[in-house]
Amino acid sequence: QVQLVESGGGLVQPGGSLRLSCSASGFTLDNHAVGWFRQAPGKDREAVICTSSSDGSRFIADSVKGRFTISRDSDRRTVYLQMNNLKPEDTDRYYCAAEYLGGCPRRMNLAEFGYWGQGTQVTVSS
Repeated sequence: QVQLVESGGGLVQPGGSLRLSCSASGFTLDNHAVGWFRQAPGKDREAVICTSSSDGSRFIADSVKGRFTISRDSDRRTVYLQMNNLKPEDTDRYYCAAEYLGGCPRRMNLAEFGYWGQGTQVTVSS
């Protein structure tokens, strides 16, 4: 079964850190663009960060620059989102997405990613 599964969400205090994982089953993330998106209830899903092993392209939202990084595990099936210096406004449900032979789209259109996980909740609160 081909799927993406996110994990690592939870409750953290402002200024704290979390590492989210995006694990692929049924395929590897080689030659895929992998992005992280987030969404609050009633709001549009927004792009956070992306990396592509297909064409080397990357994307990072201005709101998370200097705080969030994306990396790949050597197992070829896992991508991580390291989130540091978390702020209350980072509270959202976080989703990973992947697209085979894709680059990170300049506008990070949701439709350009074919695989999506179910998301993991991140809450930043004191």
